[in-house]
Amino acid sequence: MGITVVKREGKSFKDKLFLPGIATGMATTLKHFVKNIKDVEGLKTTQYPEVQPTDITDRYRGVHRLTKHEDDSEKCVACYMCATACPAECIFIEAEERFDGYDEKRPKEFKIDLLECVFCGYCVEACPCDAIRMDTGIFSFIGGTREEFVLDKKALMANERSKDFSND
Repeated sequence: MGITVVKREGKSFKDKLFLPGIATGMATTLKHFVKNIKDVEGLKTTQYPEVQPTDITDRYRGVHRLTKHEDDSEKCVACYMCATACPAECIFIEAEERFDGYDEKRPKEFKIDLLECVFCGYCVEACPCDAIRMDTGIFSFIGGTREEFVLDKKALMANERSKDFSND
């Protein structure tokens, strides 16, 4: 019938209680505890959020932003490429016709749910007109309600590029 019987290792009572494994883990924990107690000054602790991290590289993907033309209109043409490429399906776009001479359409609504986003950067890579970026330098985003983590077009266009990211 396709059933495979796997022989279980450790038939003794001691092995069934996992005592050797528990003892080994406790010994490792005790070793680190004693080492840290002896050298309290050597512990590397950052007092976040009072002290912000300084080791963030230029390749770090922070909170999203929508780029703009010189006249502050959005570059996004509502092509849905970012939403299609997003593995978390956290980008929601509703298109409307555009009459400002740049393109045929633009996003009437553009929302990103940061609680669902995995910050993979696929949306940035998929965008044909460089309308979405993740170079704000905002790595800590807090909110009190779920709705505060859903960024709309206005919030995304208000996000500015971080001065630390200079690879443009």
